Parts: sequence; C-alpha cells; structure tokens
Amino acid sequence: MSEPLFKGVMPALVTPFRDGAVDEQALVALVERQIAGGVHGLVPVGTTGETATLSHDEHRRVVELTVKTAAGRVPVIAGAGSNATDEAIELVQHAKAVGADAALVVTPYYNRPSQEGLYAHYAAINEAVQLPVLVYNVPSRTAVDISDDTLARLAKLPNIVGIKDATGDMTRATVQRLKCGDDWVMLSGDDLTALGYMAHGGHGCISVSANVAPDLCATFYNAIMSDDWKTALYWQDRLFRLHKSLFSDASPSPTKFALAHLGACLEDVRLPIVAASEASRAAVLDGMREAGVI
Repeated sequence: MSEPLFKGVMPALVTPFRDGAVDEQALVALVERQIAGGVHGLVPVGTTGETATLSHDEHRRVVELTVKTAAGRVPVIAGAGSNATDEAIELVQHAKAVGADAALVVTPYYNRPSQEGLYAHYAAINEAVQLPVLVYNVPSRTAVDISDDTLARLAKLPNIVGIKDATGDMTRATVQRLKCGDDWVMLSGDDLTALGYMAHGGHGCISVSANVAPDLCATFYNAIMSDDWKTALYWQDRLFRLHKSLFSDASPSPTKFALAHLGACLEDVRLPIVAASEASRAAVLDGMREAGVI
C-alpha cells in the first residue's frame, strides 16, 4: 500500500483579527507555533478560519501568507469551498497559483444539490484545476451529505484525492476505504472521534484542538501512526475535555479565547459569531489544564 498523500494532524487554522482586519503578524506567529509544535500540515480558511465572513481578498491573502510562512516545511491545504461551482474553481485556481499543496472544498451548502449535482460540482473542479482536492463533508453545517457511492465515483478522477469527514460516523472510513481504493486520503474533521476514525483506516485529522495544543496533538497522532495505541489512548483521554470545550460555544470563539489566554492572538471574532460565554471560557480553561496546556 502506498504512503498517503497527506497524514497526521493538521490544524484548521483560526484567522486572527485586530481592529476589524486580519492580523497578519499574529497569523505568521500562529503558523510558526504550529510548525514548531510538530504538526504535519496546515489548513487555512476553513470553517474555523471564519472564511464565511472573510472578503475574497482577505481569503486569498490568508492563503498566500500561510504558504509563504510555511515555506515548504509542511504541506498547506487551502480552504477553497463555495456553494457556487465557478467561485470554488476560482478559489482552487488561486490556491494552486500561490503554491498550496492541495485544496479543501466543502460540499455546496444551503442550495442542497442532489448526489448527481455534487458529483458534477467536484468533476468540474477536477477538470478546471490540476491540484489535489479533498472533499469536505460536514452535513451538520451544509445540510447535504455526500454519499459513499458518490465518493467512490469521484475517487476515479485524478485530482479528487480524498476527504475530510466531519460526520462523526467512524464506520464510513471503512466503507470508503473499501469503495474508494488504497490511494484515497481519509482525514477526520472531528477531534473527539478521530482516534476511532483512524482505527478504521483513517490517515489523520484536520483538527481544531491543534490550534491550542499543537505539540500535544502531534504527539497523539504520532503515537497512532506508530501503532502505539496505548499511548494514543492516554492522549485521547488527556485531550478529551479540551476537544469538547472548544465547541462549548459557536466556533471558533472558544478556540480564540484559548489562544488569547496563551497570548497568541486576540479573541476577536466577526459577527454573527460573538465572544465565548463565561461558561464556555470556564470549560476551555478546565480543558486546557487537564491537557497540560496551562
């Protein structure tokens, strides 16, 4: 079996803000902190990066700056999704032009396409841009679930290389491993269930918690990739409360609170996301203490 194209833990990077604008200095520092912590890749401008409230210019700039700062030390998978196929193609083209290693393309949201529409969406991207594309399936946010049969069809296309699965259904990793072939990259999008997902054959995780604890998350995934399941279970238990706490309020406000507590960036978010509640802040601090971050 060939080595997966992408593996290990990759933070779904927050986008720091200051005075209403992207805080580029903080973003560079966050990328450096992640790489120093031993993560295996970077994923800017996904859901955690508040891409829904970024302008197109801001989106492109965050991708450019992440690629420039990473400087080839780890792969960069740029968020490039849209519910308009032409717009998604433009974002993937930009990701390729600035040197990203792949694009993460969420299933079209709100307009709820059929399975045939979903296939046609990704097939059009595959035809338009020669860049590896990961399908991002998160039905709790998009109101559409791309089926395993549709993924099996897409896996036959040269540029559709894998999936970020945020369904929380670990059995789908087994189904897709059997349907999509040995080269299909399978990344979890759910910190809480990623250990089980990888036991079912997954290759890694696009992680929210890695923003806060890159070194601990890297240790966790290195243990899994070394088949040291006892050590992995220890880290699963130690990180569990942190994982949960970062979704104790609308994401990414708890994550930005945690990073602000560490002095990594301000906790500023953009409406309609608001600052984390007091209860969420208390939960985050408890999770950080239990993990050993503070």
